[in-house]
Amino acid sequence: MKIISGGVCAAKGFLAAGMHCGIRRNKSKKDLALIYSQVPAAAAAVYTTNLVKGAPLTVTREHLADGKAQAVICNSGNANTCNAGGVQVARDMCALTAKALKLKPEDVVVASTGVIGQPLSLEPIAAAMDALASQLSDAGSPDACQAIMTTDTCPKELAVEFELGGKVCRIGGIAKGSGMIHPNMATMLVFLTTDAAISAEMLQKALSGDIRNTFNMLSVDGDTSTNDMVTVLANGLAGNPEITGENEDFFRFMKALNTVNVHLCRMLAGDGEGATKLLECRVTGAGDLDTAKTVAKSVICSSLTKAAMFGADANWGRVLCAIGYSGARVDVDKIGVRFRSPAGTVAVCENGVGIPFSEEEAKKILLEKEIEILVDLGSGAEAATAWGCDLTYDYVRINGDYRT
Repeated sequence: MKIISGGVCAAKGFLAAGMHCGIRRNKSKKDLALIYSQVPAAAAAVYTTNLVKGAPLTVTREHLADGKAQAVICNSGNANTCNAGGVQVARDMCALTAKALKLKPEDVVVASTGVIGQPLSLEPIAAAMDALASQLSDAGSPDACQAIMTTDTCPKELAVEFELGGKVCRIGGIAKGSGMIHPNMATMLVFLTTDAAISAEMLQKALSGDIRNTFNMLSVDGDTSTNDMVTVLANGLAGNPEITGENEDFFRFMKALNTVNVHLCRMLAGDGEGATKLLECRVTGAGDLDTAKTVAKSVICSSLTKAAMFGADANWGRVLCAIGYSGARVDVDKIGVRFRSPAGTVAVCENGVGIPFSEEEAKKILLEKEIEILVDLGSGAEAATAWGCDLTYDYVRINGDYRT
């Protein structure tokens, strides 16, 4: 398996485009993205756990009931959430896309991201649709990636190449998300494409299984969004024997999917609103997997720990505090904590108590852009990883006037 370029267009038969249509006032920012498979594809998706859901999720769920899709339309700048008539607007977006691509509206996935509670006008989307469709290209992933961004400071895309049944296959994806990100889905949109042949049922099984260890272990600010969605389309053009059960090829596919999703998770966490550092909490020595996940999530979500990392302060007591209120059953007297970065590693806690360490060396380690918080629970063999970022002054500045 190797990482390659191409994003959502790396897999055979996938094209993409992105442009400014007028939803966002800033004309320099793209706000409408289109992804298209040249042949019908198996499709699967997972959605936010928030009870308040954007209208596009309702429509997408309806359209994917048959496990098939051929295109994705997504706008940024407006979430189309909590609006009278929002569901109809989402359906109309699908109809416009279907007309431009000569598809059925039911074969279109629709997504929106941006401000909640403001009506989404269909006019700029309708006016731009033919031009957007004409720009579809196998080099269009960067444009589509930019068009789904809101407060993101950088695009997020990745693809990998691997083999199934002697055939070269590819999985690629683009993602957006910077704030309003919390475990169990977040204000992020992730669109994945693959040319592997896999049934819709197994595709859903793979995606649902993988997000438990990837996107559900990601947090920026503790807020779970209304519009989160991860979708994957598989068009089978790689020509491998179709995966219809849990065989060796299925697990190879799962590994490739996980590779893409972990990389996208790290990109999303590192680009958290106002963030200066990517935080990765690795928990080992847990008695069971649920305990490992609970502890990792609690540490990565701790505002005090996040603030300490921003200040390069090796305040390990905040890590233990987060473990203590996580709800996980742990033996505090066995916990060890280390901080690690490209600048080195420093042990700060053993058997639940502090140990002597150099504050100067610790600060040097914590000044790096990527920091690992290593927690050993000393009670078993299970492990888990969660991703997040530091908490900075800019997070408040960005969200203080996000709507206005």
